[in-house]
Amino acid sequence: MNRKKIGLMAAGLLLAVQTAIVPGVQAAPTGEIEIILDGQSLQNDASPYIVQGANVTMVPLRVISEGLGAQVNWSASSGTVTITAQNKNISMDNGAQIATVNGKSVRLDASARMSSGRVMVPLRFVGEELGLKVDWQASERVITLSSGKEGASTGGNTSVGSSSSTSNNSTSGNQESVSTDQGANDDGQDAVTSPSTSTNEGGSGSSQGNMAHVKATSMRGAWISTINGDWPSSAARSSSEKQKQEFTKMLDDLQGMGINAVFVQVRASGDALYPSDLVPWSKYLTNTQGKNPGYDPLKYMISESHKRGMEFHAWFNPFRANSTGTTSGLAANHVANQHPDWIVKNGSQLYINPGIPAARQHVIDAIMEVVNGYDIDGVHLDDYFYPYSGTFDDDATFKAYNANKISNKGDWRRDNVNSFVRDLGKSIHTSKSKVQFGISPFGVWRNKSQDITGSDTKAGVTAYDTTFADVRTWINKEWIDYVAPQIYWSIGFPAAGYDKLVAWWSNEVKNSDVKLYIGHSPYKIGTPEKGWQSAQELIKQLELNENYKQVNGDIYFSAQHLRKNPYGLIQLLQNYYQL
Repeated sequence: MNRKKIGLMAAGLLLAVQTAIVPGVQAAPTGEIEIILDGQSLQNDASPYIVQGANVTMVPLRVISEGLGAQVNWSASSGTVTITAQNKNISMDNGAQIATVNGKSVRLDASARMSSGRVMVPLRFVGEELGLKVDWQASERVITLSSGKEGASTGGNTSVGSSSSTSNNSTSGNQESVSTDQGANDDGQDAVTSPSTSTNEGGSGSSQGNMAHVKATSMRGAWISTINGDWPSSAARSSSEKQKQEFTKMLDDLQGMGINAVFVQVRASGDALYPSDLVPWSKYLTNTQGKNPGYDPLKYMISESHKRGMEFHAWFNPFRANSTGTTSGLAANHVANQHPDWIVKNGSQLYINPGIPAARQHVIDAIMEVVNGYDIDGVHLDDYFYPYSGTFDDDATFKAYNANKISNKGDWRRDNVNSFVRDLGKSIHTSKSKVQFGISPFGVWRNKSQDITGSDTKAGVTAYDTTFADVRTWINKEWIDYVAPQIYWSIGFPAAGYDKLVAWWSNEVKNSDVKLYIGHSPYKIGTPEKGWQSAQELIKQLELNENYKQVNGDIYFSAQHLRKNPYGLIQLLQNYYQL
């Protein structure tokens, strides 16, 4: 994952001005919303809020269970809230625009959701389904509920809604609703395996507990880059003790801010952070490629991570051979020296040609050395398949290695990458079925202008057309266990809004067993790019993720940028993860 291309990505985005609507973002309050039932004010430990655009008031589930006396059930694993009372059984799924009332489908203007650790549901819809009159007094920001019992205040002229009359709850200009968004993982898809939970929730306390459980068991990863200076520092090169001290201190710092998994770059440029029979020692350990550092860094890092209960994912850069355009300084057993016919120069870098079957197999063999020899939790690939820019001279390869007679070179390149991903996944799962296999592609698969099924974005480069990463096929065929798109832009960013891309990727994995982790960019905090003038942007992104049960967690680029604590980010993460 070469962050030198960060500037290229930013430049490649077409900065067309557009307005982004962020799902689930509440309107700026002008005062607390009060809820009154039969003349008595209902107490809330979480403030109701109005969903922009839908004019729907969302209230915590506690209002329904304690205030209205209904029986509620919240399943964190499936993201389903069930409300039972007055011979009514109401079921709502996280993010779904359809509810079920006594077995019949009813359209919602705002879906159930999780917000700030509370399960929220649309108040007018639930209230009227339970036989209450609901009145919204906008000027006073008061919602009056009336059960119609003797002595009860009628509160207004809103009639009781039936399942038929509320099938479309947008009939009023000021709709009140309670929304439940959950960031819960699908069953069996937590990064840390845990049993699915179905909690009889008697109030927001249990809702908060469920959300805390979701946050505790979801993936919270950090990329640790060797080539970009996360570890080891230049001062620690050639000192195994300093490298060990730096790594353990980094683990402690990361864990202290809520991180439970590390993705360590063990292969940056056809090299290794471990003793290998196939590739040379990395120069980032000793300043000299091929030089033994005197210990096994990979074994040490895995041990220290597992001591802390943290997952260890081995991150491989598959096809970058060297970060410079020459073989100067490369060890004799480096692939560029042993197989120069496999190497393509692209600008200032050397690439292993993905179009040569033997070259692809060499990369697979190098990765399988680690799978078979170490107790890793996952194999992680970045986006280095074909380069983002420049000329990649593979005309001769296209002619020589095209057994399927593919006429279009782009399709041929995608087929090469597909073959690599398929064969690597099969090798990993055959050897160790519990080892996760995932890939972190560029955050935009394709723009809608290129493919009607693509995202509503205007990116100058895309995973499918630029790096020839056919991610949709990997997901549909379930060759990978998770996908972690690099969505490195802010909410509402004109050319590639975070909100639009999270929604697109969530839909992409919806009917598969492939988990979705979101790649975040704390390195942008404090930069001039739109939306990154505050660390709160990252927290808003995490909260937005709670709207999508397909989002199983987050990975941050990178460890050094988390530890720099830009604009108080560490405390914000600790608060979010309730540490």
